[in-house]
Parts: sequence; structure tokens; C-alpha cells
Amino acid sequence: MLSFFGRILGKKETGKKTDPMKKFLIVGLGNIGPKYENTRHNVGFKILDELAREKEVAFETQKLGDVATFRFKGRTFILLKPSTYMNLSGKAVNYWMQKEKISLENLLVVTDDLNLSFGTLRLKTKGSDGGHNGLKDIQSQLNTTKYNRFRFGISDEFSHGQQVDYVLGEWSEKEEEKLPERLKTSAELILSFGAAGVSNTMNAFNGK
Repeated sequence: MLSFFGRILGKKETGKKTDPMKKFLIVGLGNIGPKYENTRHNVGFKILDELAREKEVAFETQKLGDVATFRFKGRTFILLKPSTYMNLSGKAVNYWMQKEKISLENLLVVTDDLNLSFGTLRLKTKGSDGGHNGLKDIQSQLNTTKYNRFRFGISDEFSHGQQVDYVLGEWSEKEEEKLPERLKTSAELILSFGAAGVSNTMNAFNGK
């Protein structure tokens, strides 16, 4: 995977102005406020924070969310952390897609997934909301299930009736130890999505 990634992303930056097809909206799902900052449900925010840190850019509070932008390998990446709370994420996604004239194929939504074991990465080009309220609202706003989503596994190790407490709970000590490496790989996946395309990225990262 690393050699593939190096070949794809090792090309020299051209400095040319980015055309609309080389502009990407990366949306991390989560809930705003310190209460939710380190919860499993906020891993979308956490992944975007890692990518922004690596690219040395800061988020600025703008309409319907916090936004950071950087250029990489001739592409423009717009990182969005919606401030609408999870259940209304679609409003922010729709607004920024229209504002920045982002095509549907250049949208990537980053979210947690109970159906994947902790730290498992899975990129898909379509699918159901899987009971995830953030994805449900995005699907409603965009009127389609055919948009790219990057699912980060948080596992389903909770007792019956404890799902809400689990997803809104903080990472375990064991998860905290493994999280930095998983976040770094997640940031690489997002860069590959823009630079190498969705198919190559799925082949390189899914299940890793």
C-alpha cells in the first residue's frame, strides 16, 4: 500500500490553477462542543483535525461549519466540520457544495460505523444510511444515496439498549493507544481519494 501511495502522491506540484473537477469537499461528521469532542461519534471531526494538522492549516468558523482549505498535488481540498449537529449535517453539506460548486463525485463524507471493527477503514461510492442520522440527513438533502462515504469502524461492543451511550461515549484506553496510527492512515486515504481517485483508493485502503 505504501509504495502505491508513494507513486501516486509523489508527483511534483505544478502550481497551476485548480479547475472545478479538481476541487474536493471532505465532510467530517460529528457534534460541536467540548462535551462531544472525544466521543466515538465524532471520529469524522477527529480525522479532519488530523489532516489539517498534517497540512498545517487552521479551521475557521464560517456559515454552517468550521472550514479549512489546502492544495495538494494540484487539487484543492475543502475540509468541513458542520456546526449543525449530526442530525442536520445535510444542510451544511448542500450549502458548501453549492457555494464551492463541488460535483457529487468530488464529495467525501467521513463518518463512524458500528458495523465495522475498531479502526477498520472502508470507502464506498454509495449505500444506505445504515441507521446513521448524519448520513440520513445528507441523503435527504442531496436526494441520492450515490455519494462517496468513508466509514471508520468503531465496533459494536455494547450491551442491548446501550447504543446511544456507546457512540456518544469516549474511546477506551485500548482504542486511544491505537487511534493515532488509524487517524494518520485515514488522512492518507483522504489525500489518495483526491489524488488517485476513488477506485484506486478503495483497492489500496479498504480493510486496512
